[in-house]
Amino acid sequence: MSWTAFYLVCFLVGLLLSIFSFVSGSVHLPHGHFHFGHGAHGHGPALKGGVSPFNFATIMAFLAWFGGAGYLLSVHEAALGTWIVLLATLCGFVGGATVFWFLAKVLMKDTGELDPADYEKVGVLGQITNPIRQGGTGELVFVQEGVRQVCGARSDTGDPIGKGIEVVVTRYEKGIAYVRRWDELEGSTSQTAQMQDGK
Repeated sequence: MSWTAFYLVCFLVGLLLSIFSFVSGSVHLPHGHFHFGHGAHGHGPALKGGVSPFNFATIMAFLAWFGGAGYLLSVHEAALGTWIVLLATLCGFVGGATVFWFLAKVLMKDTGELDPADYEKVGVLGQITNPIRQGGTGELVFVQEGVRQVCGARSDTGDPIGKGIEVVVTRYEKGIAYVRRWDELEGSTSQTAQMQDGK
């Protein structure tokens, strides 16, 4: 096999697998699916955002750029000889680095560490959608991190709470929110403030 044919094969393999990786990342295949962006985790040290510079997408980009540059140089600048390999390798690294930059800075820029405090249920204000009978369980709807959520709810005091009443979660155990009426808490807070002002 000539060098020209070798470069052409590298280019075609890299290009086709890059396209396949990109398309299958957004299309569910019968035997599963691959992720071009979030599935770009590979072996090697992962940088910020959790993406490694050595992953399928960057390796295929390297192969395509290496093959494409090598093919063009070997056809048009055959006099360069062994320099073609070095120049093609340099082009391959540029291609891989470009794809890595795109993955790290564009596709995965919003990927961050999850803060458990953002998902803390205690203190959340919600509304009862299924009434809580005395000593029983009802249903609570609340919004957290911009997402509407529903969970089972029980009265923290054991008293019944009607549908549509605003409540505050005082504790959360085993998927059940223990709640108190918002107006009760608001009233007790106002009383406390008045007492402190009276002093």
